[in-house]
Amino acid sequence: MSSRPGGWREGDPVADRLFADLGPRDLELGGHLPAVRLAYETWGRHDGSNAVLVLHALTGDAHVHGSAGPGQPTPGWWDGLIGPGAPLDTDRVFVVAANVLGGCQGSTGPSSSAPSPVRPDGRPYGSRFPRVTVADQVTCERLLADRLGIGRWAAVLGGSMGGMRALEWAYSYPDRVGAALVVAVGAAATADQIGTQSTQIAAIKADPGWMGGDYYEPFADENLSDEWPGPWAGMEVARRIAHLTYRSEYELQTRFGGEAQEGEDPFAAVLPGRFAVQSYLDHQAAKLSRRFDPGTYVALTDAMNTWDLGRGRGGVDAALARIEVPLVVGGVDSDRLYLQEQIAVAPGTVKGLRVISSPYGHDGFLIERDQIFALAAEAVAIGLENSPRSAT
Repeated sequence: MSSRPGGWREGDPVADRLFADLGPRDLELGGHLPAVRLAYETWGRHDGSNAVLVLHALTGDAHVHGSAGPGQPTPGWWDGLIGPGAPLDTDRVFVVAANVLGGCQGSTGPSSSAPSPVRPDGRPYGSRFPRVTVADQVTCERLLADRLGIGRWAAVLGGSMGGMRALEWAYSYPDRVGAALVVAVGAAATADQIGTQSTQIAAIKADPGWMGGDYYEPFADENLSDEWPGPWAGMEVARRIAHLTYRSEYELQTRFGGEAQEGEDPFAAVLPGRFAVQSYLDHQAAKLSRRFDPGTYVALTDAMNTWDLGRGRGGVDAALARIEVPLVVGGVDSDRLYLQEQIAVAPGTVKGLRVISSPYGHDGFLIERDQIFALAAEAVAIGLENSPRSAT
């Protein structure tokens, strides 16, 4: 496998990915893609009424469950959720997860080879990749469902950016969703979230390696050394900024405080070493560069900035009021990115807002698996109970 940093590219091992070509798409903000492909994974067997869609967050992918391996650099991000006897019991349900439009793990995104007439030479889209929104992403997921012969999901499940898409599914396609799990997300981006996320985009674009978004060009030269060009330093700065919003102040203080990194002296007069929390952020940043693409980071963060369920629909409150799909909604009590009062709760939310107890902040939606998996199983049970087949 190539030592190139970043996301999956053509020629890398396929791992467990399947691919669906969905044709051309006009996009919400005026752009156009001449061809869209989504990479996805499945578990279980479809019986016509038992399909469940799991939706990943910003740096996730279709690999919800399973081990790492060639072509798949990370284990499942909700590992243990899916399988025989698991909360999503594959003896009962058919589970689908797709890498989102704009992603870098097999779906069409900035690092994908662009068809003619966008790029007659077949090089990556780069700066030519159009802006996409959450609504565009859900439209493509709906097309994937059509391709798979799934007329209705028993449930759609998502946290953070995945929760945005779960809400959009519930609003836009209520006849195709039995229930939805929406965790750790609001119904529209706030000024604080847009400001923090725009700063991350700025960090990437300020890196000279960004090259206006066309840093992919030298990747065609297989004789390059391991020093791949690109805005990796900028993306690592962006990841550090983001990670501070993903974890709680309490956790960082408890774990690291003002301690020095082992073997380093942050108080040295010359060439000072790092604090322990700096080393932790450095580690998180370097991990992301090994598996993620900066162009995708920009494209998906921009999609989160434009997230607003109420745009063109009379505002957020009016849009939430129209949702008839049963929602299971959760918020992490220590989340400082999506505060409890910002969590998207529609009038029809089942049993009100569920509070997920965690010291870890926003990332509690990934870490507190016992609590999250119980909510996922509840949403699926509601959806299966409401399925047309169960009513006959």
